[in-house]
Amino acid sequence: MSGAPRASKERPRSSPSLSPASVAMVSPLVDFFRPERRRTRLVRVGDVEIGGENPIRIQSMTNTDTLDTAATVEQTIRLVEAGCEIVRVTAPSIREAENLKEIRRALTGHGLHVPLVADIHFTPNAAMVAADFVEKIRINPGNYADKKKFDVRDYDDTQYEDEVKRVHERFRPLVRRCKENGVAMRIGTNHGSLSDRIMNRFGDTAEGMVASALEFLDVCEDESYCDIVFSMKASNTQVAIQAYRLLAARLEERAPGVPSYPFHVGVTEAGDAEDGRIKSAIGIGSLLEDGLGDTIRVSLTEHPMREVPVARGIADRAERVARERATRSAPIGVISPPMTSYFEHARRGTEPADWAGLSIGGQDVVRVELEVPDALERPVEAAARLATELSVLSDVRCESFLVRTGSAGRLPAFAAELASLGLETPLSLRTGGDPGAITAALGSGAAIGRYVVSLAVSSTEASISAFRDVARDTGIPIEWELEARDHEIPGLVRRLLGAGDQTAIAALSLGSAASLHDYRVLTAALADNAAARLPIVLRQRLEAATTGGDETGRMPESELLDASVRLGGLLCDGIGDVVSIDSRVTAAAAVDLAYRVLQGARQRTTRTEYISCPSCGRTLFDLEEITAGIKAKTGHLTGVKIAIMGCIVNGPGEMADADFGYVGSGAGRVTLYVGRRVVARAVPEAEAADRLVDLIQEHGRWVAGGLEGERSESAGESAPIEASASEPFSG
Repeated sequence: MSGAPRASKERPRSSPSLSPASVAMVSPLVDFFRPERRRTRLVRVGDVEIGGENPIRIQSMTNTDTLDTAATVEQTIRLVEAGCEIVRVTAPSIREAENLKEIRRALTGHGLHVPLVADIHFTPNAAMVAADFVEKIRINPGNYADKKKFDVRDYDDTQYEDEVKRVHERFRPLVRRCKENGVAMRIGTNHGSLSDRIMNRFGDTAEGMVASALEFLDVCEDESYCDIVFSMKASNTQVAIQAYRLLAARLEERAPGVPSYPFHVGVTEAGDAEDGRIKSAIGIGSLLEDGLGDTIRVSLTEHPMREVPVARGIADRAERVARERATRSAPIGVISPPMTSYFEHARRGTEPADWAGLSIGGQDVVRVELEVPDALERPVEAAARLATELSVLSDVRCESFLVRTGSAGRLPAFAAELASLGLETPLSLRTGGDPGAITAALGSGAAIGRYVVSLAVSSTEASISAFRDVARDTGIPIEWELEARDHEIPGLVRRLLGAGDQTAIAALSLGSAASLHDYRVLTAALADNAAARLPIVLRQRLEAATTGGDETGRMPESELLDASVRLGGLLCDGIGDVVSIDSRVTAAAAVDLAYRVLQGARQRTTRTEYISCPSCGRTLFDLEEITAGIKAKTGHLTGVKIAIMGCIVNGPGEMADADFGYVGSGAGRVTLYVGRRVVARAVPEAEAADRLVDLIQEHGRWVAGGLEGERSESAGESAPIEASASEPFSG
């Protein structure tokens, strides 16, 4: 290997940004505040239709040996029974492709007509065979006719076009075969397997992913073949979101106003357990929120059966939100775009502030707060409970407590008890409708970072002025929490900012029922009123699971998915300076979830991150077992990214986003990476995990951690060593 291509960290040559001049290009693509589902043509995959007016389709993939007909059929049946509508099966060689005929025959014998998708990498000949037996072919532009050896080469335009022509002619026979057979195709670009040619021109960027896919579309359209579905998958949620958005814009440019090709949406190598679900919900859910996506697959390092209910939960949530949004008709009335860029991650810039020792905004990371509604009813008991529950977390902490003013006189007792238990945590107060509560709380002697005051359309000007005056007199600013529907938000913002005085405002927020798009309205309204740099607090309420009416303290998966989509989607848009959780589950579970969402959205790296692929028939070892073993050895590390790949399809490429890599390279053999660099080949599987640990130690990353040195992480950048939480999420 000759090292990383020089372009790998460069900005794409033609990556559009959401400047005022480019808003016109984006506006036909998506309404930022009330998006409708993207208009697509209908693609038939066997008896299942994708796109058009059809619901979001659920997919998964078998992890059996494709040559084992009985096992593959049995697992396919189980997937369908679980709610999977389309099943993908790997075909790494002609032998597996030929056996798809037997798999189809056996499924038909069971009376099952579920569409099958042949997953193709590296072997165009296998694709040609598979096209005779399945309803859909998935090809990866990065390895169908190109290579990936991380070669660095400067192509002039003529050389580049010659290579494109070669790829086109390699691909054309499959297009003709699929058209003749009535077989659909997914052109599935993976961030981790972009070809050397694409990497040298575009780097490992969303722009490169889109360019790679559109080269193949040129051939399809030249052959008048349109039964195409696209995917733009990455393990980095920001990159995945950017790539899908950019592809939608590019397709709109090609055929303005015409229903386009459906999208298969997913986050690849998402991992397992809570982190895998969180990353999947962030990437898939936020795209569905904007109307992008027609079929989805959740890629977990778990049995495929466990992917289906997670995908169903994400899809159901998106459809429920879309139905509610469709009931809104009043005009919103904002002018400014809600984010700096729609196609690249850029965190919204805010003025730095200090809330009783907690620095927020500016260059600070997104902070984590826990709302404790009942803290002042029994302050000593509440402090003890918080200390006990939070003690299970390792090296991450709740950075602020938000308590309600029940009796301000009990505030010092609560603060003192927290301090005695080792929780030197800044406090803020949620007030009722009485401005005098602020003065009473100040008289208690406790240090207060801010006051949270609800503001509704019905709130009087006198009430607003009274809160503003008291806050200005005490020197403690107010966070105004707007209780309003989307079209009411701009008016409330104008009422607050009409005088132009922002000195008494700590931040703005919306109630916990507000949607991702409501927050976008808030962001745009602030910009319209010359307050674009005021901090924004993101609120999330977590409910506990109930059995027979009794709270269990556990979090339902639906709560985890909802928090991941709402919070993670906004964070990927660059919106949010504080995540504030009002929780009915344990304090540790709530705080842990907040940090996991921040990491999934690439905003704070506070624990080891595992980029691990889902099991499939290509996997060369027991992926779940190996992943669990590596986690047991490395889960205490701080901010280290480890990629665990079952085969070489995406393995080398995903090293671009990981510090260390463990990639299956043969039966019982593993190749170890540092970044993209191979450092050990054909390592016996029994030794590979320990050798990985040795590598981490040799490169100075085997550290215990701490909370200092954290910063936000931008897409494509390695995170610094930060904090970790070794305890698993309890929900």
